[in-house]
Amino acid sequence: MREILNQSSNPEIIRPMLELVIEKAEMFKQSFHRKPVFMEVCGSHTHALAKSGVKQALKEHIRLISGPGCPVCVTDQQSIDAMIELSQGENRIICTFGDMMRVPGSKYSLMEERTKGKDVRVLYAPTDAIKIAEENPEQEIIFLGIGFETTIPILALLMQEAEKKQLTNFSIWMTTKLVRPVLEYLLQSGEVALDGFLLPGHVSIVLGEENYNFLVDDYQISGVIAGFEPAELLSSIQKLVQIAYDGDAKIINDYRSVVTTKGNITARNLMNRYFEECDEAWRGIGTIAKSGLDIKPEYSQFNAKLKFNIEQQEPRKTKCRCGEIIVGKIDPEECPLFGKACTPRKPIGPCMVSDEGSCSAAYQFMRGLS
Repeated sequence: MREILNQSSNPEIIRPMLELVIEKAEMFKQSFHRKPVFMEVCGSHTHALAKSGVKQALKEHIRLISGPGCPVCVTDQQSIDAMIELSQGENRIICTFGDMMRVPGSKYSLMEERTKGKDVRVLYAPTDAIKIAEENPEQEIIFLGIGFETTIPILALLMQEAEKKQLTNFSIWMTTKLVRPVLEYLLQSGEVALDGFLLPGHVSIVLGEENYNFLVDDYQISGVIAGFEPAELLSSIQKLVQIAYDGDAKIINDYRSVVTTKGNITARNLMNRYFEECDEAWRGIGTIAKSGLDIKPEYSQFNAKLKFNIEQQEPRKTKCRCGEIIVGKIDPEECPLFGKACTPRKPIGPCMVSDEGSCSAAYQFMRGLS
C-alpha cells in the first residue's frame, strides 16, 4: 500500500496527468469561452489540493472552489458559543476533537477556558470519552459531536457503549451536518454556477456511490468521488472536465479502493438506531431543514442539549467572511482580514483554525500566488 501511495506522488506519473488535465481544460475553454468550475466538498480535499500544488498548477485553467466540507468551519457561531459556555460549568469534563480548541467564540475559546482551569480534553480516540466517564463518576462528561457522516458513526458507537455500560454521567452535544442537504442548498440557491462536484472520499465510504444519484436525477450535474493523493486528485479532476465538456451528467466513483456502491450499511444502521434528522444551522447559510442529526427521544438521557440549560445568545459580529467563503461566494484572499488580522496563530474565524479550512490552506500554501 505504501508503495502505491508513493507512486501517487511520483512526479514522473503526475506530470503527464497534469498536462492531460490542462489539455482537457483548454478544450473546454475554447468551446465554452470560460474556465470549468468545480467545487470540492471535503475539507481534506481542500488541504490536499493546496498542499500538493495541484490547485496552484491548475489556477489558470480551472476554477476550484472550496465548499462547505470543513466540519468546524460550517458550525454556526451560536453553536460554538454554546459549547464554550457549556465548558464553564462546574463538575464537567468537555471532550472534543483538537480543531475545536482554538475556534474563537464571541468572547473566549475552549483553549482559553482550559487555561482558566476548566477541564477540556482533546481526544484522539473518541471512545476514550467512555473510559473517562467510567473513571470519573462524580463528573459530567460531555463529548462535542461535530462532523459529517464520516464522524457520525463514531458518535453512534459512543452512544452504544454508553447504553451498554448504563452510564448516567455521559452525554453528547450534537451539532452534526449531512452532505446531501447542503449540496441541494447550493444548487437551489444558484449563487455559484458549477460544472460539477469533487465528491468527498471519506464521507463516501459511509454513504456509498449511490447516495449521489440525486445530483444527476434532480439537478443534471456531475460528481466524481475522489481520493487524496495528487495522482488521485488529478484523475478525478480530469474526469470532471471530460464530463463537463461532453455535457452528459453522471456520477463516477474514482475511489473504488475504499468506496463501494452502497457504502457502509452497518455504520448507517448504527446511525439510524440512535439519531434522527433535524434542522441544523450552518455558518454563512442559516438553517437548512433536515440537514443534521440529533439524538432520538428514547435516548434523551445522552442528549447534552436537554441535560444542560445553555441559552444560545446572538453572537458577536466581526468582519470575518468565513460564511461567504465556505459557500464559494468569495475566495479566502478576498476577506479583508485574511493574512492581516487573521492568521493561523491568531485566527478570527474557524476557516483559519482548522487544517481543513480553506483560509488555512490558502494561507499555508497559496499566499502570494497571482
